[in-house]
Amino acid sequence: MLRPQPCGDPNGGSPRPDFAEPVSESLLFCDRVLRGGSGAFANVCPWPAGALPFGKSPRAPSRDLGAWIGQSLRMIEVRWIGPIATIALARGSARNAVPIAGWEHLAAAATGLDAARAVILRSDMPGIFSAGADIGEFPQLQTDPDARTRFRLAMRAGIDALAALPMPVLVAIDGGCFGAAVALVLAADVRLAGDGAQFAVPPARLGLGYPREDVVRLAAQVGQGRAAELLFTGEAIDADAAARIGLVERRAPDAGAAALDLAQRIAENAPAAVRQLKRALRNPADSHLDAAFEAAFGGAELAEGLAAFHARRRPVFA
Repeated sequence: MLRPQPCGDPNGGSPRPDFAEPVSESLLFCDRVLRGGSGAFANVCPWPAGALPFGKSPRAPSRDLGAWIGQSLRMIEVRWIGPIATIALARGSARNAVPIAGWEHLAAAATGLDAARAVILRSDMPGIFSAGADIGEFPQLQTDPDARTRFRLAMRAGIDALAALPMPVLVAIDGGCFGAAVALVLAADVRLAGDGAQFAVPPARLGLGYPREDVVRLAAQVGQGRAAELLFTGEAIDADAAARIGLVERRAPDAGAAALDLAQRIAENAPAAVRQLKRALRNPADSHLDAAFEAAFGGAELAEGLAAFHARRRPVFA
């Protein structure tokens, strides 16, 4: 089993004094869940006792719900590089753990990306992609059935909104990708893993299962046997192992740079044609694809493509 490397302050020693993180239990995800009480991960994140970010000790979510939701929303940032949209996870003080409000905001953010020719999902925090769901919220889920339903539906909405995007979605994974974060990256079309990427699906070590839709996606991606091994053991694998079993499609020293290069090459192609191809990959039984294929022969994209071909120039697709 891979042993994740120790990490330091994700803020590089420069914490933001105006950010009061209310859900510090998320910092304990790697240590408590991945080591399973063995002590083998004693020096893995979170920081040692007395050295938590901003000098805080673990505590339950703040009663100031408005402030808590505001912090959750700030973890999802959308930026544009020409026709390429980037969704960045930016909650380093909690290892990019996603709270309920964060899943809901991810779903909302996905609705504003229709103009994109490609989307990149990545982390803004060095050394971590995401610790998965925010276990700081789990005490409430133990006693509140309504909160359990909201959590399940919010996570489903965020993941499925990413999967439903009509343009190609790439995900750059540099650092740890654990639990629900694996379900999130499975919603993308192409996964790229950097040198420091690690993957684990450890809910069984915590006493939980995994959403059925995400079990199906994992098995479709790596095969039922490999999926069973990942789910039943909860053990971590590194980037090379993830590439060998098909959990990721590409290995690169810097996943973010490789994802941007791939997205730029995709964005040069005819956008409607690319979207049609994605539809066919995702749902080959869709009978409307036949009509779309035929209609493309009379479309502006083919006209530009043929004109560029005959003129020996690069096509410029509107």
